[in-house]
Amino acid sequence: MVKRPYVLTIAGFDPSNGAGLTADIKTIEALKGYGLSVCTANTIQNDVEFKTCYWTDIDVIKSQVDILFDRFTITYVKIGIVQNWKILNAIIDVVLEKNDGIKIILDPVLKSSSDFDFHSSNDDSDDQNNIEKQFEEVLDKIYLLTPNYNEIEKLYSSKTIEETIVYISSKTNLFLKGGHRKEAVGKDELFTTSGKNFTFNPKRQNVSEKHGSGCVLSSAITTYLALGFSLIKACYRGKRYTEKILSSNSSLLGYHRV
Repeated sequence: MVKRPYVLTIAGFDPSNGAGLTADIKTIEALKGYGLSVCTANTIQNDVEFKTCYWTDIDVIKSQVDILFDRFTITYVKIGIVQNWKILNAIIDVVLEKNDGIKIILDPVLKSSSDFDFHSSNDDSDDQNNIEKQFEEVLDKIYLLTPNYNEIEKLYSSKTIEETIVYISSKTNLFLKGGHRKEAVGKDELFTTSGKNFTFNPKRQNVSEKHGSGCVLSSAITTYLALGFSLIKACYRGKRYTEKILSSNSSLLGYHRV
């Protein structure tokens, strides 16, 4: 029997299990990885409504990370919602202390679909320049960033989307999700640090919107990377798996088939 790779998700808990760490674990397990998880937040939400978010203390997060790395060999980590870039940097530093060669995939969730701002907890003393500097420190430490169009527009207020793409991909690989595109909806693009650009067009027609589809995609890509696929193949397979979830039924909650 082939041993499954350990894949760690550091993300929030969603009681509806459509998004967050439970959706990640479903995905990881369905794709033949073994999912480990660290909880960054306890949210009060379902698939259509988001009420509030209770952030996990950073010391608790660090302790969870410590005990998992002390026991398991982890080479790929997916990170979802965090309180702010400063906290994210602290989490990443703990992970890198455990394995300085680890590859981190960051899904930069800035707002919920019901408009809850996950990064509203930045220190009041932080101006926009400091916040962007903290974000750039994150970019220098991760392997892949997976924003959608709404998110990439907000990452650099002074840059156009095109300028932001060029800048981010000079620091880390960028997988830009196309579900919120105004044109060519569903067309995703991968921009690598080597200057290459790959396009992933949608294949399935009978898809419907799903709560947590971005979580599924980023955790699928992470799992395929852990299974040994190249970045481009992991992105391609991750997109195809996500399309299966989007076409699994007509509700907002997708079905995972193991």
